[in-house]
Amino acid sequence: MIANTFKRHRFPPAIILLAVCWYCRYPLSYQGLRDLLAERSLHVDPSTINRWVVKFGPELARCTRKLHYPRSMLWHVEQTYIRVSSKWRYL
Repeated sequence: MIANTFKRHRFPPAIILLAVCWYCRYPLSYQGLRDLLAERSLHVDPSTINRWVVKFGPELARCTRKLHYPRSMLWHVEQTYIRVSSKWRYL
């Protein structure tokens, strides 16, 4: 599904996904992300990164949302001891 959306892009899908994941996961600006990619010898314009985030960000979020199960805030204690009058008691 998502592989078909990378057609007619100048950069490989791995680079595009890396840039989009970094932008979505960390508090980076487009210029900061451009600098990080430039350190890896990839010269990308910030407006290109913006277009990638707008195009691939929702699809990436939808794909990763399926992988995470909802966590509950409920937990149960099977056995516990409390201190009463300086003695430990089973509750």
